[in-house]
Amino acid sequence: MIKEYSQNRSNVIMNFSLKYCETQEELLNSKGFKKVLQKYVLNLEKKDLALFDKVSLLCGKTQVNKTFLELFKLLIVLDKKEVILLNKSYKSLFKNSDILIDFVEGLYSHWRKLERYALIQTNESDSGIQNVNFVEATDNFANLVLNTYRRIEESILGSQHSVYRQLSAGINAGVVLNNAKKELKGDFEVLDGISFIKQIVLTPPFVIYPKKNKRSGLFEEVFENPIKDLPLNKSHYFCFPAKVGKSLAFVYFHRRYMNHGISLCNLFELAKPEEYLHKQPNLVYVFGQKITSDKKKTVFYQDKKSDIYVGFTAMHDEIDYFGYMKKMILTLHNVRMINQNKLPIHGAMVNVTLKNGKQANIAIVGDSGAGKSESLEAFRKLSGKYLKEIKIIFDDMGTFEVENSKVYGYGTEIGAFIRLDDLEPGYAFKEMDRAIFMNPNKINSRLLVPVATYNDITKGYKVDILLYANNYENKRVPIKIIKDKEESISIFKKGLRKAKGTTTEKGIVESYFANPFGVVQRKEQVEILIEKVFSNLYKNKVEVGVIYTKLGIEGQEQKGPEKAAKMLFEWIMN
Repeated sequence: MIKEYSQNRSNVIMNFSLKYCETQEELLNSKGFKKVLQKYVLNLEKKDLALFDKVSLLCGKTQVNKTFLELFKLLIVLDKKEVILLNKSYKSLFKNSDILIDFVEGLYSHWRKLERYALIQTNESDSGIQNVNFVEATDNFANLVLNTYRRIEESILGSQHSVYRQLSAGINAGVVLNNAKKELKGDFEVLDGISFIKQIVLTPPFVIYPKKNKRSGLFEEVFENPIKDLPLNKSHYFCFPAKVGKSLAFVYFHRRYMNHGISLCNLFELAKPEEYLHKQPNLVYVFGQKITSDKKKTVFYQDKKSDIYVGFTAMHDEIDYFGYMKKMILTLHNVRMINQNKLPIHGAMVNVTLKNGKQANIAIVGDSGAGKSESLEAFRKLSGKYLKEIKIIFDDMGTFEVENSKVYGYGTEIGAFIRLDDLEPGYAFKEMDRAIFMNPNKINSRLLVPVATYNDITKGYKVDILLYANNYENKRVPIKIIKDKEESISIFKKGLRKAKGTTTEKGIVESYFANPFGVVQRKEQVEILIEKVFSNLYKNKVEVGVIYTKLGIEGQEQKGPEKAAKMLFEWIMN
């Protein structure tokens, strides 16, 4: 059973099925409020000793929690004069109202800096008031917190505020959980009984501050199931059932990494109960289980008996970055695709329709920071005058399939994990109402935003032009078409780029076929698939070449993609 209230590191989780506060009195009497107050006072003693000393002088160092809890309960029903008449010991407190206001403001800010999640637990049925009223319940809770804060502060001041700011004071994300058993068997029984996420309600702007903002190293393939016999505390885990392309993934994450698990909703389509109940997943990922070793562990395994691809990432400060969540899922999907004789593509692909009716499907291959997404964003911006529609097929990872000798592209994600540093100023503000922001105060800050529909990414689009994203050479012509198949294969397989700070790599680096996520681990199989795909591209006279994004050249971070986008536009027009 998930607790009424739990708090770890920087997040709090409230189980509205066990405790839902409807009045200010219920809020102040709740376990959650008492724990928040207690944690705030402890933080004061460590980080704001000046205010802590002032408060301690007024009510005693060991009585701060008790004194303010009792005072707050009185202030929601009485004004300060009535409080003093009731208990004259409070008179000295009100003589120092500026200290009281500082304490209340600090407590309110402390609450708002936490990542705040609410849960409602249901069974398989869609009926019931909990499902119907969940959005309303989260809105009412936000108003309750805000009104309680204002009531207490205005009672201390003895007057109303002149300006009111409707800040997000409730929860950042609400989650409806489905508690139905999934009947997992064999090595996967350890996961049976973990609640599945059925619905998510986000309150934007949703900003999270994970400990890391880079990913490092490769995911290692192992040959024993890494999740077999894991000592999981099932009440500490949640499962996000994701549709990754045409694969069904069960992504299990520890509550410590609630921010990363919830963020999946902006990246992958959330499967409906009828799409996963009593069905075997294709991919299983366990993220954040504590193990005895203090080393970072990120491994994957192919269970040939059940035909399930398994990922495991152990709890560690080094993996507190969304890239470890996203890229392992895509690695599992890629290995599955390779085994189905389909070629995983690390890149971006769009279907473009101009107002004059011309269409083109453009695919750009490149590793992290190569400029694939930036070039397509520049294309969208520059060609707006002539553009009728642009559909994103994939923004990071896709699959090429050969069908009747033609190459088609399929996507995996409905969202984009965008590096803000190289986009135009103000881009983030345009997406504030639907994006999830990650470490916006740091280099390699990211936002996670929906960009496509599931129907579009799984439809399949014939490739009309395929380009390799070169971010380190300052060529005069933005796009170069390569007539020789072997030369183009060599460029794509070498996977050269200048590292842009998205990983711990530096300088000019290379990765096999620009894809370290399953492709490099299955190199022998992939060699055959590359030859098959490129042979069919050249057979059908599809143009293959290099796009010089110049993203790794100082001062060209925006001009490079813009020039490349202009040439792409001219190519479609002709």
